[in-house]
This record gives sequence, structure tokens and C-alpha cells, in this order.
Amino acid sequence: MSERPHIDRQHGQQLFRDMLRIRRFEAKCAELYQAQKIRGFLHLYDGEEAVAVGVMQALEAHDAVVATYRDHGHAIARGLAMGSLMAEMFGKVEGCSRGRGGSMHFFDRARRFYGGNAIVGGGLPLSIGIALADKELRPGAVTACFFGEGAAGEGEFHESMNLAELWELPVIFVCENNLYAMGMPLELAEAETDIFRKAQAYRMPSEKVDGMNPVAVEAAARRAVERARGGKGPSFLECRTYRFRAHSMFDAQLYRTKEEIALWKERDPVPRMQAWLEENHMLSAEELKRIEDQVDVEIDAAVAFAEAGQWEKVEDLERFVLMDEVPE
Repeated sequence: MSERPHIDRQHGQQLFRDMLRIRRFEAKCAELYQAQKIRGFLHLYDGEEAVAVGVMQALEAHDAVVATYRDHGHAIARGLAMGSLMAEMFGKVEGCSRGRGGSMHFFDRARRFYGGNAIVGGGLPLSIGIALADKELRPGAVTACFFGEGAAGEGEFHESMNLAELWELPVIFVCENNLYAMGMPLELAEAETDIFRKAQAYRMPSEKVDGMNPVAVEAAARRAVERARGGKGPSFLECRTYRFRAHSMFDAQLYRTKEEIALWKERDPVPRMQAWLEENHMLSAEELKRIEDQVDVEIDAAVAFAEAGQWEKVEDLERFVLMDEVPE
């Protein structure tokens, strides 16, 4: 298998379009949060788009995805409808989790998108259970589990690595290492700052990837998926990336400097991909405008859908608590 996927005009534009969709969706969410249309916690994905978009290129419809509380980018890249996501942010019944989960708990059973998980590292053991079931019931299906480097300090991280390798489960562990977890510099939290080496301790194939480059992420993800589908067990990808916004909307970001953020923005995956496509004559000015206009229309429609949505009836708030009440 080649080191890099072949990037033709159509594929290159798809990578760019998907990252742009996430970037502008997040910008709109920040705007709506300040307008108090979105409430609660809000963790934005700006800067990390290349990871979700790159990994999703390697997955198929029957594969499973387990995401973090910074799940908007994963959900959009996976193909969840923006309208259902925005309605969920608004707390409306039309949301992907009926308005009960909000920003951190996106869910779509049909697309095998299993969260949105608010607990740091909480998705790791879930991915083990899903992959174990799939190994018996859906041969060939792969589970992609996203988490931040802060999860490496949790016991369930090590338990999950051990079980995945011991049982040769078809899991792709994708560590989105943005260097700060919530607000702790990596070098002050971990004696070994190369997180992929922790997975190597469990004899798991592991590698460090440029998480600001969707092509590099896709290539690494395809290698890992090929291994998993072939019955050769799990793989671990440490994607070095950077969030341009604060950890959450309540974060003053006193742990990093504006100069550092500016330096990382020089590697911003969205304009870098655009520039590369233009330089290689794969994106014209007319095509760029068409893509941007399409994304803006999609986001405006998502906001309108959420605004027109319905609030859950008070008498229905105790529904769907028990398993036999969960709708198909």
C-alpha cells in the first residue's frame, strides 16, 4: 500500500470542503453561544479538523466511531446532518440526541456514531466493547476511537490498550494530541511526551502523525484500517495537532501565549490545503467561491432548522430512560 493516498482534484477538494465545513460550523457555534442561543459547555475543534477529516476518509459506513466531548468535527466528518447537530446544540427535539445531550453528546445510531463522551478517556473502554462485538457479529468492521492526550493519564487508557492488543481487536486508537489537555502543558503532565510510545509498551503498532495535514492523517489511518480489517489487531495513531480556541468557552487560556498560537496558525490545515490545491491547479477561484457559498448555505439552513425546532414537552422528560423505551 502506498505511503500517501492519490490526491486528485475531486479528493483534494473534498478534504478541503470537509475541513471548511467544520471550521465555519464552529465559528457559527461560537457566535450563537455568545448570543446565548447555545448554552452549557462548548468545546470547539478549530485547528484540529485535519484529524477527523483524514481518519473518516479511511472508514466505511459499517465501521463505528467513538468521539470525545470535542465532537462537532468528528460528527460533521462522519456525515451527520448539520441541522440535527445544530438542533442538538439548541436543545431541540429534532437534535441527534433529542436535545438531551447538547454539545458534548452527539449520537447517531444509523451512522454508528457512538458519542460524544463527556468523561476524559470515557470512550476508550466503549470502543473495546464495540470492537469485541463487531469481531463476532460484523466481521471486517473497524472502530475508530478518538481521544485527547489527557486521556493517557487515565487508568482506562492502559486497560483498553492491553485488552485491545490481547484480544486482537479491530480498533484504531486516534490520539488528538493538542499539547495541553485542558490547560496543563504536556511536558509537565507526562514523563514520556511521545504518547504513541505508551501504546508500543503493549506491543501495538503505533506511529506519530502530522495532525495538521489531512493527507498524512488519511494515509496513516488507511494503513491502520487495512491492518484491522485483515484481522491483525489494533493500531495507535498519535496526531500532533493544536486547538486554536480555548479549551472551552470559559477558559482564559493563561497557560499559553498569543505568540505560540500565532506560530501554530501558520500551519492551519484549512488555508494550507487551499493553497496547496491552488498551487497544483486543483482549485480555481470559481470553485473556491462555489464551495464557500455551499458551506455558508448549509450552515444557515442548519441554524434555521434549529431555530424552528421544538422544545421537549415537560411530560416527556422521563421518557427514554429505560431501554425498552428507546426509539429505533
